[in-house]
Amino acid sequence: MTHIDPETGEILSEPVTSNVTEFSVSEISGQLKRLVEDTFGRVRVRGEIAGYRGPHSSGHMYFALKDDKARIEAVIWRGVAGRLKHRPEDGMEVIATGKLTTYPGSSKYQIVIDQLEPAGAGALMALLEERKRKLEAEGLFAEARKKPLPYLPLVVGVITSPTGAVIRDILHRISDRFPLHVVVWPVRVQGETTGAEVANAIDGFNTLKPGGAIPRPDVLIVARGGGSVEDLWGFNDEAVVRAAANSAIPLVSAVGHETDWTLIDLAADVRAPTPTGAAEFVVPVKGELEAHIATLSARLGSALSRFMENRRTALRAATRGLPSPDSLFAIQNQRMDAVSLRLNHGLVSAIHVKSAGFGRIAGRLGPSLLAAPIRHNRQKLAFAASRLAGALGNRIEAKRSALQRQRLNPALLAIPLREGRRKFDHSARSLSHLQQTGMQHYRNRLDQAGRLLSSYSHEKTLERGFALVRDDNGIVITRSAQTRPKGGYSVSFADGAIDVVRLDGTTPAKKPQAAANTSKSEKTDRQGDLF
Repeated sequence: MTHIDPETGEILSEPVTSNVTEFSVSEISGQLKRLVEDTFGRVRVRGEIAGYRGPHSSGHMYFALKDDKARIEAVIWRGVAGRLKHRPEDGMEVIATGKLTTYPGSSKYQIVIDQLEPAGAGALMALLEERKRKLEAEGLFAEARKKPLPYLPLVVGVITSPTGAVIRDILHRISDRFPLHVVVWPVRVQGETTGAEVANAIDGFNTLKPGGAIPRPDVLIVARGGGSVEDLWGFNDEAVVRAAANSAIPLVSAVGHETDWTLIDLAADVRAPTPTGAAEFVVPVKGELEAHIATLSARLGSALSRFMENRRTALRAATRGLPSPDSLFAIQNQRMDAVSLRLNHGLVSAIHVKSAGFGRIAGRLGPSLLAAPIRHNRQKLAFAASRLAGALGNRIEAKRSALQRQRLNPALLAIPLREGRRKFDHSARSLSHLQQTGMQHYRNRLDQAGRLLSSYSHEKTLERGFALVRDDNGIVITRSAQTRPKGGYSVSFADGAIDVVRLDGTTPAKKPQAAANTSKSEKTDRQGDLF
């Protein structure tokens, strides 16, 4: 309804009342959430994963399921995400099982997934081909990366299940062919943790140091028996492929039967058709090696004998063309004889010449030649001695003057003495405090030990209603078989001890279970005659 304001002339409208129910936004969202959950409950949805946003910092996973006409948001909570056998990937066709609900924060409906599986083997193979193309583009399968196997390894590392037939076959074949040291890294070969455990095992073997407590293998074998695509899926894990490709130790893949293949087969240095075949690739046959070495040794000995005989024949032929030793040194011997004759004559002549020269020099030598130098040096020494005496006196006088100027003053010792006294007092107080603290600590420990000893003493046990029986030698009696007829015993109670005598040698009869409710007098009669 409308009316005109008499003062302003404006047209005013009155509020219109209605019987439509009014809801808040939260109420509408809550009712829609309950309606969707009650109507659909638990459902299975088939679709393609799109917009996958890997594990959030909270551990949850978010993505959407779509087909050619529609799209639905999906979420996997952290607890469920840790149990998934197959991780979600974009483009992967899956069958999701969960509960439909709504998310009021964005006015949309979604499915909370608690189970996720690929939509058949075709989806797994498509995912496998996609992952293969991706890793191949990174060069992880390139032949240039592959390393040759060592001809004769000293240590073989095996990554497999420790309880299956595979490890027994490998150990048996290695023992038959060439027994050597085998180190087994146990892993699960099927299940959701297979990929992580195998990758960690490969990396763990590569981190071992040569000469360590655990020997570093010279070659690795990753082995598993045959199975379906789902059973072998852990060996298609991207972490496993990268660990195999980056392994510094040569790696042999022996996963499945000869017709099975996984991505680790492409990244490994060698692919074996079976685990037993992997053992044959890794170690040679010891008997064949010994036979081959024996053959080579025989051939080497024969060749060495022929070589030495040929050289000996050649040496004999060469010696026949050489001149005799006498003819080789005849000219040199003749020259030596001529030189020896000339040497004797030359020595005599040299002695005469030197004797004449010494005679001429001896005539010029005499004491007078040394007198002038001695007199001159004596004058220089006297002058130096007089200068040294004066310099020494001046030096002594200068030191005496300096010592008198720096005479000690008792006031200079007052400050160090006061500081030393202060430190001594502080140390005395600290020592006294430590002594009191230590005495209190040991006193507390002594009291505690006394209380513990008192609680363990047999007097406390006697106060709870027990008795202690000793024979006449003071030995404690713990079994009835230790007593003898008419023997004397001492029974100690909490308030004192009494002497008793066993009257006869009968063994007290055991009380039947059914007679648990007998009277006190009956129990006394059946107790025996010990007291």
